[in-house]
Amino acid sequence: MNVFLQTSTKLIQEKIQVTGSKSETNRLLMLKAIYPNLTIENISNSDDAQVMQKGLPVISGVVDIHHAGTAMRFLTAFFATTEGREVILTGSGRMKERPIKILVDALAQLGAEISYVEEEGYPPLKIKGKKITASKVSLAANVSSQYISALLLNAPKLDNGLELTLEGEITSVPYIKMTLALLKEIGITTSFEGQVIRITPKNKVARRNIVVESDWSSASYFYSIAALSNVGTQITLSAYKNTSLQGDSVLQEIYTQFGVTTSFNEHFITLKKENECEIEKFTFDLSNAPDIAQTIAVTCFGLGIACDLSGLHTLKIKETDRLVALKNELSKFGAYVDITDKELFLHENSEGYNKNISIETYNDHRMAMAFAPLALKVPFTVLDAEVVSKSYPDFWSDMEKLHFQVTKQ
Repeated sequence: MNVFLQTSTKLIQEKIQVTGSKSETNRLLMLKAIYPNLTIENISNSDDAQVMQKGLPVISGVVDIHHAGTAMRFLTAFFATTEGREVILTGSGRMKERPIKILVDALAQLGAEISYVEEEGYPPLKIKGKKITASKVSLAANVSSQYISALLLNAPKLDNGLELTLEGEITSVPYIKMTLALLKEIGITTSFEGQVIRITPKNKVARRNIVVESDWSSASYFYSIAALSNVGTQITLSAYKNTSLQGDSVLQEIYTQFGVTTSFNEHFITLKKENECEIEKFTFDLSNAPDIAQTIAVTCFGLGIACDLSGLHTLKIKETDRLVALKNELSKFGAYVDITDKELFLHENSEGYNKNISIETYNDHRMAMAFAPLALKVPFTVLDAEVVSKSYPDFWSDMEKLHFQVTKQ
């Protein structure tokens, strides 16, 4: 399905319910599989969360996680450290191009039994679950924090817990801290000192109900809409916490520079376009929040300002190479973009926008959603628009609530 996007001139003042955080949901689903007396509310309705729910109970056979990178990493550790499981863990064509060797090597240090079905270092994986008694492991920390979280989430069920030594610069620290905070919330003892994380084993936890905060990555698209809209635009989103575990909550700080304020009221946030953007260039290190890079780049292009974004080294191993994809699709509209393997440089746009553009989404949900707000400036077509279901199945219907005209083709 493709969609043609355009907008009306009506002032946006609406309220949207955003699904639960995919990152929190997948971590809690993993913990619930280990400790069944946990209950979870406001679970994400994303494809990724559904894949996790389907995969976790499998005892033997093939588990296909499609495009879900989080599920691939988390389930690799789960199956490898759970006695009695014997599975082939596979995914989409793109998933078979995404590296998994760092995690597999770490699990092998602990005594796990994992082999590669096709290409060395990449899915599919043949995994035979074993009782793990070793407790010390080291891991390169500068590729993806999901490798680290995969080990930490499964550590409490290991006989002797885990002492994880991180080698090199640590990527996406907020996601590691989210994992540790959720472990602590259910009663697991943890410590994170310097480059070493320790998790104490625990057979049982107390019965507990946990409410998943709504997804801040998903909120980024509404921040972008507010920034690209008229002064007076107001969008209320639920359900969000003033003290979030999610690194992408840095959006509050970032978007003040684009004229958008954030206010909290119980479990809601209200975004308001208070004034026009007055800066000429935006510079930011997104090492701790790389998932909002696409949104910010599109926002800056729509505002006609330059931006220098760094800390983007993990974007090359996402659903697509997001740096190349951003350069390709922004250029179609007339943007001038330079990229390295970890940076993006967008030049100031004062020449308007090319028309009759169709953007590719590269099997990447964030490409579709990050570009959608640009329809406030110029109508265009989003190809393979149903890709949004990976994290936000209701995205297009929510766009219609904000007076976007979404025409399916």
